[in-house]
Amino acid sequence: MTTWRRSMVWWGIALIAVAAVLGWATVLHRDPFDIDTWWSDVLSQPPSGAQLWVSLLLDDVGGGWWAILILPLAIAAILFATGRRWGALYFLVATAVSAGFVQLLKQLFSRQRPEDILVVVDAGSFPSGHVANAATVVFALWVLFPSWWMAVVAVVWTVAMAFARTYLSAHWASDTAGGALIGVGVALLVAGIMNARLLREQDRRVKLREDRGNGAVAA
Repeated sequence: MTTWRRSMVWWGIALIAVAAVLGWATVLHRDPFDIDTWWSDVLSQPPSGAQLWVSLLLDDVGGGWWAILILPLAIAAILFATGRRWGALYFLVATAVSAGFVQLLKQLFSRQRPEDILVVVDAGSFPSGHVANAATVVFALWVLFPSWWMAVVAVVWTVAMAFARTYLSAHWASDTAGGALIGVGVALLVAGIMNARLLREQDRRVKLREDRGNGAVAA
């Protein structure tokens, strides 16, 4: 487990680097990639029904002050209140760094968004801030609560957000891929940097549970 945690730094750097290369490719290529136009054609039917409702809901919860400030602060407060002080700090740092990377790359690449956007958006299509934030949140929680079901939730939530952004024509498919790379990469990078503190906190919590269990048995 310790070796894997340490390797998170390099995995994080690698994923962020791939996102940066992908963003630079959007500048050199100028036009949408073939996969972007293909996926847009797949979603060419007029938006309607449950897909539209869910996509609009994810647009609301995945962006704005709610996503970049209120939700991270609320989750960090819960972590802090339950004795995960370093976990709370890690979560706040990861979400803040992710948001910073997104804005930096948006300004750097200034990619044009698709036409016929169904929601209000800011400038810069690459990377998707909604997807980056979603990926950072859920994969940071996976770092703190590693399990197969948390991994499944992280992947499903990130993919769902990516689908919603393209369904609403707010992003190209490659924008959402870039957002996912940034989100996961930052979550892993910050976890690797804070590895020692997070592990010590986790070990203390495990020991505390064991001591309580032994006390309950003795009683």
